[in-house]
Amino acid sequence: MKRIGAVLSATAGLAAAALVMPSADAAGTTYVALGDSYSAGVGTRSSQNSCYQSPLGYAPLIASAKGLALSYQACSGAKTADVSANQLGTLGTGTRYVTMTIGGNDVGFSSVLTECAKPGWMSDCNGAIAGGRAVLTGSLPGRYDSLFASVRSKAPNAKIVISGYPHIFNGEDCNALTFFSPDEEASLNSATDDLNSLERTKAGAHSMTWVDPRAPFTGHEVCGTKGEWINGLSNPVEESYHPNTSGNKALAAVISPSLVGSSMPMPSIASSGSTSRTLPGAVAVPNIDLASPESLRGAKRAGLNPAEIKALNTDLHSGDGARQKAAMKRLKQLDRQAAANLSRA
Repeated sequence: MKRIGAVLSATAGLAAAALVMPSADAAGTTYVALGDSYSAGVGTRSSQNSCYQSPLGYAPLIASAKGLALSYQACSGAKTADVSANQLGTLGTGTRYVTMTIGGNDVGFSSVLTECAKPGWMSDCNGAIAGGRAVLTGSLPGRYDSLFASVRSKAPNAKIVISGYPHIFNGEDCNALTFFSPDEEASLNSATDDLNSLERTKAGAHSMTWVDPRAPFTGHEVCGTKGEWINGLSNPVEESYHPNTSGNKALAAVISPSLVGSSMPMPSIASSGSTSRTLPGAVAVPNIDLASPESLRGAKRAGLNPAEIKALNTDLHSGDGARQKAAMKRLKQLDRQAAANLSRA
């Protein structure tokens, strides 16, 4: 699982040069896109630099549709402090529009998902969520105040729109290599609600507009019945749990009316991106060490046979696609059995 965590975090170098297109002075209109991986368009499989900025992210889509000169400052892995330190340089009195999605990395977006994606007998999903909530209720309110005050001060004449986060999950885990339970998915969505509520309050306190993407994304979550706008576990892994091309079109449609006063079309269901739901081959197998002492102790506590877990770990890393798929199917069964056993304990 360490490999998933390392790649999901996508903590690209924040000092990388941001993509700027075209000259704001030449166009006479300035649009600055700030924020994290959701702002940078991670998930569209079109990243162009170490910040994982994509021309298919919602900011370039808005800029292109509305004829705005975009200063693309958003960077994957950015926390509120990173935005303050590295992304505000192109803001000024001539800045007319600013968008930002931020806060997920402050509460440990990637590390929480990485922990919750493990089999239940070797994870502490509830503890990881609680750790994120401690930041949300502790230091994050002040971090938002500091960042939003700086942005407003540096761009006093701008229309500033802060986007919330959509729900990632719909209550089902249809991906072969993850072990989210329905209760864990509900808890993760609830934590997203609380993050959105805080962000909305702080945006309003600094005369910024907050927009809510949750309703438009209903049915389009990971494993969504209306077509996924958010990737599940993906190949390449850094695209996981981020809006795909359709999801970024949806975010652009949500943000555009509040930003520039005119609409953009929602994506059609037919154009929704897809997420691999089955094991595609050995190269996509994460580095889950099910034979670790931690895993085997947890399996025993959950009423499972540690010897079977060790054998399945061997199959999982065998390089034989058929053995890997069979191992993952059995591991899913054991994960549900462990959850049932632990609930009765």
